[in-house]
Amino acid sequence: MMGMATTVSDESDRQGFAALLLRLRGKGIVGKSLVAAFEATPRRHFVPAQWQAVAWAEGMIPIECGEAMEGADLQAQIISALAIEPGHRVLEIGTGSGYTAAVMARLASRVITVERFKTLSALARQRYEDLAISNVSVRHADGLNGLPGEGPFDRIVVWGAFEALPRQFVDQLSSGGTVILPVGGAESEQVLVRLTKVGSRFEREEIGHVRLQALQAGLPQVL
Repeated sequence: MMGMATTVSDESDRQGFAALLLRLRGKGIVGKSLVAAFEATPRRHFVPAQWQAVAWAEGMIPIECGEAMEGADLQAQIISALAIEPGHRVLEIGTGSGYTAAVMARLASRVITVERFKTLSALARQRYEDLAISNVSVRHADGLNGLPGEGPFDRIVVWGAFEALPRQFVDQLSSGGTVILPVGGAESEQVLVRLTKVGSRFEREEIGHVRLQALQAGLPQVL
């Protein structure tokens, strides 16, 4: 399905990855398949050259189009909380650099990732091609309403905040499926919410706090 080229290539890369593992263990994130997926996905391939020294750091990393890539710790926390299993179909809203979809592709059967910036979607597509990751589809589209025609999905993750809980993503979940997204104002800390579909109802769980940009509607005229 994909090439499993190893990532952690030079000494600073190895040290950065080892530091990440220590931080994750401290937070109780120790899943072997998750750690293996991170290790097998060359993070530096997704990070602009001037930021590669801090590729594995906790902080956000600037990327193209004025956007930012979440720190490795938050990405690992959210992907761990998704509990992706082989055979799952995953929908991601907010491709960004493409890194998280590449990691999830090593855990799931199929990942569809949606990005509103044409430049970012093209760069991510090229990175997947370079790394022979064949089970990710990139869509250049407005992801505000998900992908209603292409569900249901077993897992949905949204890397952007909503003022209130959005029903549209919940309706695209399969039975037993999970969506994780931030809820709250763009200028304040948001609650990270995990919703699990149980029959016709949803179990809501708060699993942390984040500060992410609000999810934007529409497609940019340039970029």
